[in-house]
Amino acid sequence: MSFTKTTEQTSKYNHLEKMSVADVLTNINNEDKTVPFAVEKAIPQIESLVTAITEQMRKGGRLFYIGAGTSGRLGIVDASECPPTFGVPFDQVIGLIAGGDTAIRRAVEFAEDDTEQAWEDLRACKINENDVVIGIAASGTTPYVIGGLEKCNANHITTGCITCNQGSPLAQVAKFPVEIVVGPEFVTGSSRMKAGTAQKLVLNMISTTVMIQLGRVKGNKMVDMQLSNTKLVDRGIKMLIEELNITYEKAQTLLEKHGNVRNAINHYQSLK
Repeated sequence: MSFTKTTEQTSKYNHLEKMSVADVLTNINNEDKTVPFAVEKAIPQIESLVTAITEQMRKGGRLFYIGAGTSGRLGIVDASECPPTFGVPFDQVIGLIAGGDTAIRRAVEFAEDDTEQAWEDLRACKINENDVVIGIAASGTTPYVIGGLEKCNANHITTGCITCNQGSPLAQVAKFPVEIVVGPEFVTGSSRMKAGTAQKLVLNMISTTVMIQLGRVKGNKMVDMQLSNTKLVDRGIKMLIEELNITYEKAQTLLEKHGNVRNAINHYQSLK
């Protein structure tokens, strides 16, 4: 298959080392401003993927992200934030990276070139037909990710992808592709920049929308969030004050007794 890797095309800017700091920052910012518009064009694709994920998770399925390098790390970040934000079990949204956990902090050479390892990583998590696997790769050519989705397809597992090149091999493999075409990077080929930003935006959209569809948000509040620090406890108390029109002390007592905002609201309202 032949396609154009716009993420690898030469930057529109040159002689970066001769630019002033202000010019470098301004030009990076100007490029970054284009990313949300690229994401907007893909909303129909994102909608299809979110709908498929929601359907599978309602059956008890899980959501997996697989990727290498920056893409893998972004998937892990999104997965790791779902339990504290939405109160889901830690193993309901899972991020896997080529090279394993070591690669989260330090690049593991050639790990992304292994076409079999993603499937082995998924099998270790007891992947099944109710689950959904999203491959994340700016280039759309990462062997680790493509190999993983091919195996998932062969085993009747729903697949999606997030990539930043149109018509890539990865998009051809995924059942629900999301293609965010951001164009050349400010520093040629540095896909941690606009492409990474695009992927992060889409991941935010996917996980947040799925959790809303699954009932993990009430009104506009994270009522199932884990109360894992003082800031979040205080936020939970303020949610109760706003929702129930009660005093700070009463809200604090309710939260301490019932463990999270949703349970506290439900208990208080059941007494009326």
